[in-house]
Amino acid sequence: MSSPTFSQSLLAGGAAGTAVDLLFFPIDTVKTRLQSAQGFAKAGGFRGIYKGVGSIVVGSAPGAAVFFSCYDTLKRVSPLPESYAPLTHVLSASTAEVAACLIRVPTEVIKTRTQTSAYGPLAGSLFAAKSVWTSSGFEGFYRGFSSTIFREIPFTSIQFPLYEILKHQLSLQLHRKPLYAHEAAICGSIAGGTAAALTTPLDVLKTRVMLDMRDSSTGKIPLLRRFKSIYLEEGMRALFAGVVPRTLWISAGGAVFLGVYEWAVHGLMAYDAI
Repeated sequence: MSSPTFSQSLLAGGAAGTAVDLLFFPIDTVKTRLQSAQGFAKAGGFRGIYKGVGSIVVGSAPGAAVFFSCYDTLKRVSPLPESYAPLTHVLSASTAEVAACLIRVPTEVIKTRTQTSAYGPLAGSLFAAKSVWTSSGFEGFYRGFSSTIFREIPFTSIQFPLYEILKHQLSLQLHRKPLYAHEAAICGSIAGGTAAALTTPLDVLKTRVMLDMRDSSTGKIPLLRRFKSIYLEEGMRALFAGVVPRTLWISAGGAVFLGVYEWAVHGLMAYDAI
């Protein structure tokens, strides 16, 4: 079967991103509060688990749309031979993730601070956005960009090659290609959960950076120094804070995200072929 076009990947990716982020937002809130420096209870506990959902509504579709359109395009135009497919998937996914983060990080900053009541228990996404702009300007919306990239490149470098390998092996077993959406969803769940568990320490680092509201003009703390500080002061347990909800969330989210994407993109391809 032919590869999806840029526009097909764009539309299907937007649908997949919106579906997964809205469906699993409460689990993400619990994970973020577990990782916050003030602790789960002070960050809000189980109260207001949809706080910050407004920023996700704005950012989910564009971020996922950019990711999949870049990923599918880069896979299609890769000069590497088929025997180097895993490397093609790593490079394509990593590049696509960097592009998506240009859209995703500002909404992540707002979402994270709203989820943990950084501006008070009643502050919503709009108030958080205004506060970020007032205190830090445009640069404030990209606080944690480096740490997000530091997390996402290893994550995607594990998730997408594993996802493609699982799909390929399942296709060989079933003697059928492409897979049905629910079959691709199973592959996405396994790949996402594996990548999520292994990269949890990097996710903790990203969360801490985004929640740091100190004036960045006074000097930024290098990521490796901050990472080492968490380990030395709080121990290995802090680096894996939220690993269970993160793994469950991304396992289930990977199934929805990639399942919806496969369903939507193949539906669009079939429709355009008529």
